[in-house]
Amino acid sequence: MVEPTASARVELPVPAERAYRMVTDLDTLAAVSAEVHACEWLDEPPPRPGVRFRGFNRNGDRSWSTMATVRVADPERCFAFDVDDGDTPVSHWRYEIHPTDTGCVVVESTWDRRPEWYTPVSAETTGEPERGAANQRNIERTLRALRALSERE
Repeated sequence: MVEPTASARVELPVPAERAYRMVTDLDTLAAVSAEVHACEWLDEPPPRPGVRFRGFNRNGDRSWSTMATVRVADPERCFAFDVDDGDTPVSHWRYEIHPTDTGCVVVESTWDRRPEWYTPVSAETTGEPERGAANQRNIERTLRALRALSERE
């Protein structure tokens, strides 16, 4: 796989098992995310490859929904999903979890999968012409919020 278009890491003071539950719980994911404000499973959880969920997103006064399909659900190690707009690929998101002596490290990454013709459509919908830079900021914010949440627990 090529390098991600945006990525960051955070150390969490919780075991890998807890970090995995946090990133696979859609309510928690929406609570810590910069753009996602709600999610709902469309298929029966728990997360496993092929299970889908819808994300409801916001950026300022713009809102849109996305369809995601779980690609990897490896407890305590990795949660990954693809986002598509109908038949158009949009992005791939991955949360890798690495145990440490004091908890774990979570690496959140995304790969932009949009075809060139779709980029202006996406920019108009989301109000974000520089998706790579926006995703980098959003990932960093999400991971700070995830750390804050883990420290409260």
